[in-house]
Amino acid sequence: MPIALQICGATVVTPASVAVRDLYVENGQFVDGPAPARVQIDARGLLALPGLIDSHLHFNDPGRADWEGIATGSAALAAGGGTCFFDMPLNSSPPTLDGPSFDLKLAAAQAAAVTDFGLWGGLTPANLDRMEELAVRGVVGFKAFMCPSGIPDFQWADEATLRRGMARAARLKRPVAVHAESPTLTARLTAEIRARGGRAVADYLASRPPEAEWEAIEQITGLARETGCRLHIVHVSTSRGVDLVQRAAADGVDVTCETCPHYLALNADDMMRLGPRAKCAPPLRPAAECEALWRDLREGRIAFVASDHSPSPASMKASTDVFENWGGIAGVQSTLAIVMSHEPALPVEAIAGLTATRVADRYRLVRKGRIATGCDADLVLIEPGAMWTLRREDLLDRHKLSPYAGLRFRGRVRRTIMRGQTVCVDGRIVAPACGRLVTPAM
Repeated sequence: MPIALQICGATVVTPASVAVRDLYVENGQFVDGPAPARVQIDARGLLALPGLIDSHLHFNDPGRADWEGIATGSAALAAGGGTCFFDMPLNSSPPTLDGPSFDLKLAAAQAAAVTDFGLWGGLTPANLDRMEELAVRGVVGFKAFMCPSGIPDFQWADEATLRRGMARAARLKRPVAVHAESPTLTARLTAEIRARGGRAVADYLASRPPEAEWEAIEQITGLARETGCRLHIVHVSTSRGVDLVQRAAADGVDVTCETCPHYLALNADDMMRLGPRAKCAPPLRPAAECEALWRDLREGRIAFVASDHSPSPASMKASTDVFENWGGIAGVQSTLAIVMSHEPALPVEAIAGLTATRVADRYRLVRKGRIATGCDADLVLIEPGAMWTLRREDLLDRHKLSPYAGLRFRGRVRRTIMRGQTVCVDGRIVAPACGRLVTPAM
């Protein structure tokens, strides 16, 4: 009997190798070949990478789907080569803090997701006794903020809350992901700047200096050492932040970190030019920091890259007072394009690890993130030499407020395949919502 799919002549990329070969798929998984197939895809001249896994984004569904929504957000992810996302517990309403709120988000994702998905649970002062409900339902981990989140119903966690929550997460065998900025330093600087009338981009940048990140990373890695918790620092914006993570890991702490495309492709001068579209926290840093983070990627000091897609309607970024605007960058469609387009280019083997394999390894998804027999047949076919400019009309997210519109990239996504099914071709979604929940192996 013929098998379902043969992908012919692709240049197959894994973190360990690059080789031209055929790929074979049956029952949604890679299988050994050769074998006759009912469907063949000509992939000669195209790179085949594991489908991108975006482990950090906010689709705001249910409750705030007008900010994005799982349907539009996952479509944009697929157009950018993604086959799986992990949705953060905020900014949905209610946030994912207990069993019932998890069930609401799961239902929303099952109804609308173009790609597979995992769900984060929250770690806040309000739900320490509800974390087990989330673990048994299969959350990939717990997310905590060390400073105010910007969402009133998702409280930030002080040291006592973090200590208790991290100890509980360790018992539940789940990692904790932390937004690491010092609440004391950022609150003091913001109050001082606002008191003297600060409202411009430069004022906002000054209110959240690199020292806030460094102080928080040192504190949280100490708590991870104390509690035995697996720790992940999200959206690290400085190379010294990476250094602090690496030092803690060398000292025996189970800690990793990610950075985001906006810290690689944009800098503080771009925020001066773009204004609220480029507002995020931690904020964009000087250009020298961008290049230092690229060196850290090249040297393997950063575990992976995640979009931290945090969109909003244009009305929430319209104030002339930068402090009043929503702090989030919309970029879920562009992660792979940014990582592939830097000069000097990252090795494609490194890109496979940074966008898929290392994510799956860190979150214990045994069938995701690799092109290997028995794994889910998730992959992206890329035309490596294609040069193209991102146009706003190419974007599939709801509000199309990407700060990357107008940038020129190298390497164009031609086809995204999830569990052997083509979901996107040349930026067009060609499959119905068919995403499934993925859960970590324990």
